[in-house]
Amino acid sequence: MSKTAASTNLERETKLEAPAGFRIPELGGDGLVATDEEPQRLVTVYVDTPDLRIVRWGSSLRHRQGEGREKVWTVKLPSSGNGSQLVRTEVNFEGADARKLPTAAADLVRAFVRGRELAPVARLQTVRRGVRISDDAGTPLAMVTDDEVSVMDGRRVAGRFRELEVELDPAADAALSDVLVERLREAGAGPVDNVSKVVRALGPRAAAPPDLEVPELDEHASVTDVVRRELATSVVRLLRHDAGVRLGEHPEELHQARVATRRVRSALRTFRDVLEPEWATSLRDRLRWLADALGHVRDTEVLRERIRSREPMLPEADLGALEDLVTMLEAKRDEARERLLRAIREPEYLALLDDLIEAARQPRVLEEVATAPAATALRAVLERPWLHLNNAVERARDDGSDASMHGVRIRAKRARYAAEAVSPVFGKRAQSFAEAAASLQDVLGEHQDSVVARRWLREAAASGGDAFVAGELSAIEAQAAAAARAAWPKAWKTLSRKRLRFWA
Repeated sequence: MSKTAASTNLERETKLEAPAGFRIPELGGDGLVATDEEPQRLVTVYVDTPDLRIVRWGSSLRHRQGEGREKVWTVKLPSSGNGSQLVRTEVNFEGADARKLPTAAADLVRAFVRGRELAPVARLQTVRRGVRISDDAGTPLAMVTDDEVSVMDGRRVAGRFRELEVELDPAADAALSDVLVERLREAGAGPVDNVSKVVRALGPRAAAPPDLEVPELDEHASVTDVVRRELATSVVRLLRHDAGVRLGEHPEELHQARVATRRVRSALRTFRDVLEPEWATSLRDRLRWLADALGHVRDTEVLRERIRSREPMLPEADLGALEDLVTMLEAKRDEARERLLRAIREPEYLALLDDLIEAARQPRVLEEVATAPAATALRAVLERPWLHLNNAVERARDDGSDASMHGVRIRAKRARYAAEAVSPVFGKRAQSFAEAAASLQDVLGEHQDSVVARRWLREAAASGGDAFVAGELSAIEAQAAAAARAAWPKAWKTLSRKRLRFWA
């Protein structure tokens, strides 16, 4: 594998069927300028595992070569919808040879592939005719293409299909897609059909579900059903955000991966009375290092954002010192990120993912309760996180320490996760409890963030940061902590209402 520089963009496209005899109509007018592009001949090779893990997760890994010297490896990451548009993160590695898969490209699909070998699974030859859409000032807005695709089996053409694509440029308004699609439809194009080329080429196997799905539940679910769904929800979340963690461009990706690991560990704790003890404890312990590694990066990023957000509260003369403090945090975050990236490149991480997938498919629920109705069998299980939360509140009331308040937050979060896990069974009352627990968690989270910020500011001042500005920021954080302390009893009063205890 090779190392190659990457570029990332958000692809927004709509695909339509192209019937026999269809020709792209005139798309200019009403402020749009249409310019025909020279036809292109493209050769595209898709790489995947023998069981097509990448494409079944809604992603793709391909090498494409044009008629010139353009050679590009591209990873497209799981899609989301935006009306009729298909929205995907596209990562391109230009100038790379087809025989040398860039390591960074392989890393982006590592969570889907894990230990399986990669090999070519489809080879396509495409004749592309395009029309560039721009505004009157010449600003590019979109590309409309008509692709005639041949699916190759060696030198033999194994199949053919034709499709139209409307792809928006980054600066274009999303509504432009609807305008262009309507003009194509009026000219005789078929309906919107956002099926990727590789899925069309490979057929039903490529359209099969991924190796882990989140099952649907209702009020009749068994204990096993509930545990399976809660684990699957979080493991799928971790897998889907793995590539975003590696790219490091959006903090939310890291946040979601961290939440996923926390929720798996919380579920193994909450449901421990109905799980094989040794299995649940072992898996929970193995997850700790990943949760910690994600947490070190995320906590530093949250602190950086918090310190920077105080800029409007400081006099202009102190902004340079504020920026120095932010720079210190960025260096700390980058070091933590490098440690995280090294860790998730190790075989132990891939083995953990395999075991998490297996746990979500077949959780080891004790035989005597496995098929019991969750609505009755889990009531006692749900009582424990509530009692722990109650006890933590009493401790916080007694001593009022920062540590005690943080303990309330942790237990409110566990109670919330437990309620959300069983909400398909217990319905709106469980959802109402979870929402009230989230409100308490948010108030106490603000308090804890202020505690962490003040602690770090003291350390920064002692290690060479501007002590005066650190003191100013600490005073602001103390006010934030006082506001949270004043607000949390009300949030607790709401959560502690007896009618919210849906399991009782």
